[in-house]
Amino acid sequence: MEKLIPDIDAIDFKDVDQDSRRKFLKLALSGATTMLLVYTPGVTAFLGRGRGWKQMSTEHQYAYVIDINKCIGWGGCVRACKQENQVPDDVFRTWVERYVITEDGGVYVDSPDGGLKGFPALGEEVRAKAVRSFFVPKMCNHCENPPCVQVCPVGATFKSPEGFVLIDHEHCIGCAYCVQACPYSARFINPDIGKSDKCTWCYHRVKHGKLPACVEACPTGARKFGDLLDPNSEVTKIFKGNKWAVLKPDMFTSPTCFYVSLPHEVV
Repeated sequence: MEKLIPDIDAIDFKDVDQDSRRKFLKLALSGATTMLLVYTPGVTAFLGRGRGWKQMSTEHQYAYVIDINKCIGWGGCVRACKQENQVPDDVFRTWVERYVITEDGGVYVDSPDGGLKGFPALGEEVRAKAVRSFFVPKMCNHCENPPCVQVCPVGATFKSPEGFVLIDHEHCIGCAYCVQACPYSARFINPDIGKSDKCTWCYHRVKHGKLPACVEACPTGARKFGDLLDPNSEVTKIFKGNKWAVLKPDMFTSPTCFYVSLPHEVV
């Protein structure tokens, strides 16, 4: 059976019978449809009775690559994301964590304000025991098998033809099922709109041939974004010459955010 995904621009939710919508939402809010898969025929019918659905695109295979050795924890990436996407205070679409490994095997992790303004000096006690430290940028992993898509009761979270995991804020009901389902803590409820929010890899920019704002802002080239089907793209070259890893591979979500030189202490 071919895998179908919603083309949100082609879906006309006004065509959906309002009585059917009320019944569906009543079931969703009662928890009866919490684990309903978005690819089932019932939900397909609900989201426009079969309209606006098409096969996944094979023209692009976008990937995000982060080189841990190059990240300096400057925070410009976080600031660029905030500005580009009007992200409210106290929540983050991307953030940076600092890991400090101590001589006794301990792992100290902090991320003050998501790394927005960089990182302060370590306290004397931690610094005295530290043997190495590094920075790890994090964000939505735009998984091939995203659990957030599966648990959304109204299909507001979906995959674009290019493989981006996106949110239709017009139809999100703010139930936070997707926030709980994400194993990477990449989702949050936007306090300004009361809807689910997260990193989109600046889909609005990529559609016009631009890079995500955080990639452009990175001064060391630690963040890279591109098309793996393009043999000349930077991400393709990185994959050919480096060992890479993903976060939480045991979750079987198949992330498309990859890390070079990812230490085993990172969670």
